[in-house]
Amino acid sequence: MGMRAQEIGVKSNLKIFMESDNQMLEEVMVVAYGTAKKSAFTGSAAVLKSEEIGKIQTSNAMSTLAGKAAGVQLSTASGQPGVSSPSIRIRGISSINAGNTPLIILDGSPFDGDMNSINTQDIESMTVLKDAASNALYGARGANGVIMITTKQGQKGDARVTLDAKWGVNSRATKTYNTINDPAQYYEVYYTGLKNMFMANGNGAAQAHYLANQNLCANNSYGLWYNVFNVPAGQAMIGSNGKLNPNATIGNLVNYNGQEYLLTPDDWLDAAYKNSLRQEYNVTISSGNQKSSFYSSFGYLKNEGIVDNSDYTRFVGRLKADYQVKDWLKVGANASFTHYDMNSFVSGGDGDGSSVSSGNIFAAATQVAPIYPLFIRDKNGNVLIDANGNTMYDYGDGGNAGLERPVFGKSNALSDAILNTYATDGNTINGTAFAEISFLKDFKFTTTNSVYVDESRLTTVTNPYYGSYASSNGILGKTHSRRYSVNYQQLLNYVKINRIT
Repeated sequence: MGMRAQEIGVKSNLKIFMESDNQMLEEVMVVAYGTAKKSAFTGSAAVLKSEEIGKIQTSNAMSTLAGKAAGVQLSTASGQPGVSSPSIRIRGISSINAGNTPLIILDGSPFDGDMNSINTQDIESMTVLKDAASNALYGARGANGVIMITTKQGQKGDARVTLDAKWGVNSRATKTYNTINDPAQYYEVYYTGLKNMFMANGNGAAQAHYLANQNLCANNSYGLWYNVFNVPAGQAMIGSNGKLNPNATIGNLVNYNGQEYLLTPDDWLDAAYKNSLRQEYNVTISSGNQKSSFYSSFGYLKNEGIVDNSDYTRFVGRLKADYQVKDWLKVGANASFTHYDMNSFVSGGDGDGSSVSSGNIFAAATQVAPIYPLFIRDKNGNVLIDANGNTMYDYGDGGNAGLERPVFGKSNALSDAILNTYATDGNTINGTAFAEISFLKDFKFTTTNSVYVDESRLTTVTNPYYGSYASSNGILGKTHSRRYSVNYQQLLNYVKINRIT
């Protein structure tokens, strides 16, 4: 802190000289007891200003710290838009049994609410206090570090009205792992494994070759069940050279119970992911003079996920004002209201995609073999539509030509993401009022009172047609929760400045 940033080229040996940044040292930062110049601050802290915060596109204020503060680690188990804040660790894990979450201070008051309810465009600065000296005011609550968030306020001068609009595209960030995605290659590799197994059991090469072909797509514990290649009668699917029969063609017509089905593979990964739109709009009005300041804002955010039925919508408004009533008395208030709606796919009952169950769309998309169909098709290759007008997906439960999928059987996470509902909506209210009383020249008494209310409603609906709850004709669940916190804080400061001449 207080040093000029430098770009150093890559060399075998580096000699680095730190240079003071005088302008940075004169900047004012928010600390536990109020504000301080960086030049006078002796603790360990990192500061993130509004200019940097505004460049980061996120719905969660805590995510803006990623890669911006030394010693701060963030991790999240889900990419679901609007999901809870990431796990934050400042200077590592401090306790095995106790919590390791840092204390959040919002405009001087402890905050344990949903960070998604805070519009990042309303934040003036974020200060991460890392060491014991910086956190002394908060005692044991600050043992894991303190993150201080200060919202914007009106500046002196004429009234200002600003409009900020942002658009972007969400897409899958990481590349696909180097896996087998060719159906022919998958059958060949699986055949090799079966052949080696039969040879290890005492069969000769010719017999093992025959048994491997017989069991390759068999409906038993060895087989893959599905054969998506049409192989001429009397010919083996895999030759003695371990390669797919050159006469085999993709698309296998199967007659089951008098109906013909065309078995053809689908790209589950391509079907699971999509590019989606992120749009955000913010309007602010601010003003100020020698005795008062005023700041108000309204923001709208629509953030769509990279899979179906995954999105987050937020409306947030903030009103902040302060007034110098007398030379010795200053009062102010800060209030915000947030309404949000979040849709996510049901995944193992948690709705955020972190489960490893068969309902996890990410696990299914990356782990289902490239030979298995995603849809059920008629003899002409057209995807079937059921009596209720729903697209018929292959759940691997016998619905497609009587075949059962040995991996991720009796499930289709992509279909569940469309047919099932996991919706959350709610409102949050956060209000803070303060008064500063100056007396006896060197004393200042500050009282800060805050209240936070979070009300949310969860609706879970599983479809009655397919999947785990079809036998129960689907399920409907509703949950209503409300939590609130109240904080009263009184602080007495004594500041005595002795000038030495």
